[in-house]
Amino acid sequence: MTIFGIGIHILIAVFFAIHVVRNGQQLYWLLILFMFPLLGSVVYFFAIYLPNSRLPQGARKVASVAVQVLDPNRELREAKAAFEYTPTAQNQMRLASAQLEAGNPQEAAATYEACLQGAFSSDLEIRLGAARAYLECARGTEALTHLEFIRRTDMHFRPEMVSLLTARALAQSGRQVEAKAEFDDALTRYNSFECRAECAIWALQQGDKVLSERLLLDIDSAMARWSSHTRAMYAPLLARLEAARK
Repeated sequence: MTIFGIGIHILIAVFFAIHVVRNGQQLYWLLILFMFPLLGSVVYFFAIYLPNSRLPQGARKVASVAVQVLDPNRELREAKAAFEYTPTAQNQMRLASAQLEAGNPQEAAATYEACLQGAFSSDLEIRLGAARAYLECARGTEALTHLEFIRRTDMHFRPEMVSLLTARALAQSGRQVEAKAEFDDALTRYNSFECRAECAIWALQQGDKVLSERLLLDIDSAMARWSSHTRAMYAPLLARLEAARK
């Protein structure tokens, strides 16, 4: 049975090796597959084969989560390699996004600013990414510069996200009255879970017990009906909320 098991592992590795060659994947996958037939096949299945298959969107989302667990720095590593090999504006944008998602906001902010030096200086997605990066660095004033540019340029561009980021940036800049007004406006206009959670985080930080308790009661009631998938989707926001509660 042991020999049979080893044979199955090798056959699976050969199957994925053929997929590597036929689909033009990086050849280092061949080395991984044949040096570590079982583990290499599992990683290749989740990292390359399943995301590129024609399976339903839900399966691809599961694959993305699995890839993040198996290789959390994959996107950052590939984005760096792509930019070093072909330093185009698109690859620079991809690198900035990967740096931000990997928890490197200082590097992301610098890369986003580099993206804005030239033909893409008015690109609103880059401006939004730069604002997010600066917020993660606790540099609210610089974040506001980009958010105000977005609103002047197109009031209809990602309005809920821009509103919440603006409220957070105002709070970081010490402009709490304006921050509360922005949060109140977001709650009135959208009243989404993100709006309630962000406003609750701000209220907890400001010591506003009345507002925070009202929002947290609503939040906890909504979360009681959530699936594990929904919780995973909101994991970063929930982590910030839990930190504010403490």
